[in-house]
This record gives sequence, C-alpha cells and structure tokens, in this order.
Amino acid sequence: MATITFKGTEVHTTGSLPEVGSKAPDFKLVASDLSTKSLSDYQGKKVILNIFPSLDTGTCAASVRAFNEKAAGLDNTVVLGISKDLPFAQGRFCEVEGIKNVATLSEFRDSNFSDAYQVKMTDGPLEGLLSRGVVVIAEDGTVKYTEQVAEVTNEPNYDAALAALA
Repeated sequence: MATITFKGTEVHTTGSLPEVGSKAPDFKLVASDLSTKSLSDYQGKKVILNIFPSLDTGTCAASVRAFNEKAAGLDNTVVLGISKDLPFAQGRFCEVEGIKNVATLSEFRDSNFSDAYQVKMTDGPLEGLLSRGVVVIAEDGTVKYTEQVAEVTNEPNYDAALAALA
C-alpha cells in the first residue's frame, strides 16, 4: 500500500503503481460514448495515464487542462484521463473546456483498473476514489515512468512525465 496525504491527513491506497520496466497491466474502462476501452486499444502508441479522483475538483480539472495543452504537439501519443466520474460528466467537462487532446475514461462499472494499478484510496474522505498518479507507457507496453502524487491536492510533475516519452 502507498501512503499519501489528502490536505495533510494521511491516507492509503490499495498498493503501489506498477514498477518502471514492467509490462503495463491491461484494463477495461468506459469511454464517453459508453464503449469499453482497454490498454490494448492503444497498442503501438505512447500512453500517458493521468489518474485522478474527480473532474469536479480544481486540481483534477487543472491536470486535464495541462495535459491537453502539453499533448497537443506530441507524435504517436495518447493521454488518458482516468477517474470514477460518470462518462457523461467527463464528456461535458471536455466539451465545456475544449479538451481535444485527452481521452477521458471512467471506472464506474467495476474496479479492474484500480485493482491492476493499485490506486484506489482505502481510507480518508475520498475513500473509494482513485488517487492522483501518472503512468507513462512506451509503444511496446513497458512502463517508462510512474508518479504517485504524495499530496492528492497537488498537481503531478508534468515535465517529468513528458520527459519519459523520449
């Protein structure tokens, strides 16, 4: 289990993010059109998993906006914004914000993603939601970079994640 904080109070996740150099676990998540997406749908691309509790918070929304801007010029790269928000809410957010370079995916149907990536918070006020983290996956499915953000209310290290794409 990972120990992180939420507004300074210690909280825990179900485990740790996959190790750098390991094969990224596959998953099934729900897209805004209610189709099922898996990691294998993005095979042959570089993938950034931007994982967060909810788009209804300022920091989560800021991370999607930031990755949307930073991903605009990236070749062969997809950014996936992953939360437990309903796909309808994710779609409205992207429409209102003009998000074009991030695909949002929801874990509302089951917990196979959070089980595979060990990001479900097990206690604290946001218990049951996903912790904030970033996983960068190479074209061959290998984990290149991970960041379990130590304080849920902080943004991830965008520059480090993007540098891992090189």
